[in-house]
This record gives sequence, structure tokens and C-alpha cells, in this order.
Amino acid sequence: MRRSGALAATALSALLVLAACGDDDGGDDTASGDEPSAEAGDFPEGSTMAELAEAGEITVGTKFDQPLFGLVGPDGTPVGFDVEIAKIIASELGISEDNINWVETVSANREPFIQDGQVDIVVATYTINDERKQLVDFAGPYFNAGQTIMVLESNTDINGPDDLAGRRVCSVEGSTPAENIRTNYPEAELFPTGAYSDCLEPLRNGQVDAVTTDNVILSGFVDQNPGEFKLVGETFTEEPYGIGLELGDTEFRNWINDVLEASFEDGRWEQAWEDTAGTVLDTPEPPEVDRY
Repeated sequence: MRRSGALAATALSALLVLAACGDDDGGDDTASGDEPSAEAGDFPEGSTMAELAEAGEITVGTKFDQPLFGLVGPDGTPVGFDVEIAKIIASELGISEDNINWVETVSANREPFIQDGQVDIVVATYTINDERKQLVDFAGPYFNAGQTIMVLESNTDINGPDDLAGRRVCSVEGSTPAENIRTNYPEAELFPTGAYSDCLEPLRNGQVDAVTTDNVILSGFVDQNPGEFKLVGETFTEEPYGIGLELGDTEFRNWINDVLEASFEDGRWEQAWEDTAGTVLDTPEPPEVDRY
């Protein structure tokens, strides 16, 4: 993988790339099925885009245990909405999905993996917030989620966050939902884990009373385990999912934002949703990209 400190955005180059790639109808049924056509020469010399295109591969951090967004399939390759978003970005760089190196990235190591150069981008149910913007840059958002609560199907005592006082609540260390419980619901007892899938057995055996994270993540677990779990109450936060990249690489961030906006317009984003999370959830409107 390569890492870049490039800082200046080149709008003309981005427009040329989108004109070359964004109108390809393709013949595939999947959102990322278009044959990559970009080359290193299509991008500014020395840019992250040019170096990735020249290398012909990209390393992407994503979740391996998140149904609907990033879950390792039977062949060992992750599948889900985050995965399809990463494929769209790779395709615009001229990189086929076979040349994407997938690295399992949990909530606690997303920033270190970007900072240490272990990945080129992170697409991993990654909420954009001001604290994280001090450590990494974000393109997007490409989806807006919201925190909610999952309990056993038989539970009638918990109906929202105000019912968590005195309860043990499982969430992932390093995540915004866990920090939200610590900060705003201090009477709840947080039970931190390394991955959301690690919360399922404690919920089953009564070690915890509830699991909390983003609604789309929990919806995947409910769908995977029919009759066991349910979601309660309304969402009580806003969680805009972004694509993490090296801090200060404004040129790359702007380019990814251009690609995202093109995918919103040409149907690739919608197709990616409907092929993955859309098998369980309604199709939302794409969010407005934040070009901070």
C-alpha cells in the first residue's frame, strides 16, 4: 500500500476521472461490477490516487463481523454495504475487486491502522466526529445511522436509553455508542468488548441486559438470529458513516467525495445498498457529503 501527504485538491482531474468512469453502464448486476478503466496518468502526479492506480491495488480496513455491512463470507472475503462502497472507490482507481487487500479493522484500531499506514482507507461503520478528525481525515458521509438498543425477544423492561439505569449494557470499546453510554447514561454499567459479535453470547446468557450500537448493525444481528433478539425504542443519536484516510490528504479526500457523489447520482450507491443491507432494511436517501 502507499501513503501520501498530498494536500492540494485538483478539481479538473477529479472531473476527468468521473467523466471517464462514472457513466459506465457496465453489464453486471452488482454496484461494483463495472470494469475498472482508470490509469495512474489520469491523476495528478504524486497524488495518492496516482500511486494507488500505478500500484494496481489498495488495502482497505473493514469489519469482518458486521452483518449487512462487513461480514466475512464462506470464501473468506468480506461482504456488505461497506465492502461495496470500497469496491466503488477501487474501481474508480482502475483497481479490480480481486486486487483489494481486506484487513479486519475493529473500532479500537481504525485510527492506528490509518496512522501507521497499515491500510489506505477504512470503510467500517466509521462515525465521523470532531475528535476523530484530529487524528484522521474523513470523506463522506455515505450513510447516516443512529444508535439504538437490542435486547432479548422476551424482554419487556427496556424500551429506550432511559431504562438502562442499573443495567449492564454491552458495546464495543473505542466506539461512539460506548462513549455515549459512558458520558450521557452514567447510571448504566458498560460492559465493553472488542467486537459487537462478542456481545451476543453475554446477552443470551444474561451476563448483560442489552446491547447498544448503530441501528443498522443491530438489525443485522436480529436478522441473523430470528426469534432471539429485537430492537427497542427509537434511535437516539446521529451516526454519519465516513471513509477514514490519512490526516492532511485533502486531495484524496476531495476525490473520494467526488466519487461518492457520482455514485449517489448514477445509481451505484443505491444498487450497493439493495444488494446488501437493503435485503433487510428500506433504502434511504443518500446523505449530503460534508466537504469540511
